[in-house]
Amino acid sequence: MLFINLKTIKSAAFGLFIILSACISSCGNSQSGKKKRELISFKPYNGINYSEVSRRQRNGLSFNEYGYQLEPQWKLKFVSDDSISIFSPTKNAFINFPLTRGYDSIFNAARSWLKVRKINKDSITMEILIQQGDSLDVKGTKVFMRFYADNYIKNVLHTDTSILRHPSSKDTSFIRSLSAKANADYTKAFAARQPAIITSKSPLVTVSRRTTKPDILNNFDNSDDYLDPTYDIVIKNAFKDFYYSFTMYIDDKGNLYYGIPLVGFNGDEEREADYIHTSKAVIESYFKFYLNVKPGTTLGMIHSSTVSVHVEGKAKTAAK
Repeated sequence: MLFINLKTIKSAAFGLFIILSACISSCGNSQSGKKKRELISFKPYNGINYSEVSRRQRNGLSFNEYGYQLEPQWKLKFVSDDSISIFSPTKNAFINFPLTRGYDSIFNAARSWLKVRKINKDSITMEILIQQGDSLDVKGTKVFMRFYADNYIKNVLHTDTSILRHPSSKDTSFIRSLSAKANADYTKAFAARQPAIITSKSPLVTVSRRTTKPDILNNFDNSDDYLDPTYDIVIKNAFKDFYYSFTMYIDDKGNLYYGIPLVGFNGDEEREADYIHTSKAVIESYFKFYLNVKPGTTLGMIHSSTVSVHVEGKAKTAAK
């Protein structure tokens, strides 16, 4: 559930912009005498190519304690006050999205709600917002996206986005601390930015990793797959037919440890205990003998992490 919430921060639900407009209107014309703030206009910045160079929390970190990385990825260009062009790495092309301007400096584009904190022809700072039902949390997530104009990067900073997007030394220190804790106690594992890799070393076992298909629902971005790396494993000539789903810890040495089942038992404790016992046996009797395991890493540091596994056993069929 936590990972779902984190993804929500990155891609807020798309829908009609409903934010109690009547209340906003009355607030703008209240007895305090304050003028209603006009909608932001992007006209002065139309046609400028901007690249995201950082995405950080208020504490300055781009990682959190669960290993989730706020990765700068966007490239954008305002086309008009109701249209924006955003680059898709998957499509390797800019895709035009409708842009809906809301209250003050808030706008919606590419299934995301954003608030402009600062904008000029050289840079933009925006805060990510979250839509909750029919309303928008205008207090913000305290996650900030920083963009520089491509011309500014090239001709003023004399660098490129790949360098500007490097994690900070503060991020490195933070991940080093998390890794030390996770390697001392594998149950303190966190998501590896380069997930653990599982491969087969037997012709009787096949291993495949699931990937999310990039589409419009995820802004053509499946980069969050590392949060829950999921493997399908098929074992031929097993002692019986079976199918189990569970998580595993993989420590910094590549050792495997049982996590939790990924099925429900409706309070049947006996069935749950039997399921855990037999699925643990699959790790001990098959995985540790027939799988190669490479631990996950983040910023080049090896550390304990978790994976989800769906394993199917196919019993040997007697020859006729």
